[in-house]
Amino acid sequence: MPLTSDLTLDPSKFEPKAISEQTHAFNDRLIKIMEGGPRWWEVGAEKYRQMRWNGETALPKPVVLDSGKNITIPSRDPTRPIPCRVFLPSHASPPKGVFYHIHGGGWVLQSEHHQDVMLKYWADHSHLAVVSVGYRLAPEHPYPQGNEDCFDVGEYLVDHAEAEYGAPLVFMGGDSAGGHLSVVTCFHLLKTRPEFAFKGLVLNFGAYDLSGFLPHAWTFDLPLVLDVQIMQRFIAAYLPGTTPEQRRDMWISPFFADLSKMKLPSALFVVGTLDCLLDDSVLMSAKWRMSGAESLLKAYPEGAPHGFTLFPPGEGGTPETQKALDDITAFMDERM
Repeated sequence: MPLTSDLTLDPSKFEPKAISEQTHAFNDRLIKIMEGGPRWWEVGAEKYRQMRWNGETALPKPVVLDSGKNITIPSRDPTRPIPCRVFLPSHASPPKGVFYHIHGGGWVLQSEHHQDVMLKYWADHSHLAVVSVGYRLAPEHPYPQGNEDCFDVGEYLVDHAEAEYGAPLVFMGGDSAGGHLSVVTCFHLLKTRPEFAFKGLVLNFGAYDLSGFLPHAWTFDLPLVLDVQIMQRFIAAYLPGTTPEQRRDMWISPFFADLSKMKLPSALFVVGTLDCLLDDSVLMSAKWRMSGAESLLKAYPEGAPHGFTLFPPGEGGTPETQKALDDITAFMDERM
């Protein structure tokens, strides 16, 4: 009987020939947008946030849905509530559970208003109430301020979701920096709410080693949404004055946590094959499984770039967006 590996990946997903013409054209457009515009640190975070809101960067212009509701949730500072955005399923019956979402943007950009279409999709297709947190952003509010907001909203939803939405908190997840913040928020809730347990985490193209980045970030040579130079600027804003050694703290770089000592929930790691953070999802998913927790890695071929789930599915985008949305929905439905 032939020897088999304890770790199995399909190498065909990572081959350049797997990239479709549609995705080649999509990625080429993103590269031209990036090459033709300024980087965020050249114009300042505040101005670049407005540019991203206007659709003047590589990410799409946000679509704001009337069905979204703006709320606030208390923080540890009684004078400063945390803004959040809520979507309820279109169905008349109460939601089956609550999904806590944490947005991306390198801890510097975006907000709870930037991904209405995706959040509404999950609310309707998985019959969940979706709560997205507007945590404080760097460089105005560096670490740990944004983390604290995520922790505070997580604790509030553990304690109050059932009373407010008729269903408990069951899932948490986020995109890019939001994937990172979801993992450390999970760590925090394991400490402060030990009787609580998620049914699953949805971790889209997260960053898990902020001490110096994993190898693929350094060898990725396409100016496609995110590269190592942008990551370095994000880290300088989010973690000013820190050394690589200091950034190996598990609350900053969850890749360095001893996961074997935690009772982790099931996790779905989502990443495209043309993402400078590809190693983060592949290696963190392996560490997650080594801890004894369920870990599913979905690597999307055809050259899906960083942030691909935030782009509108269908013509003009990458076909991998709809596949990922369907897989995330299936992951949550199976665990309900």
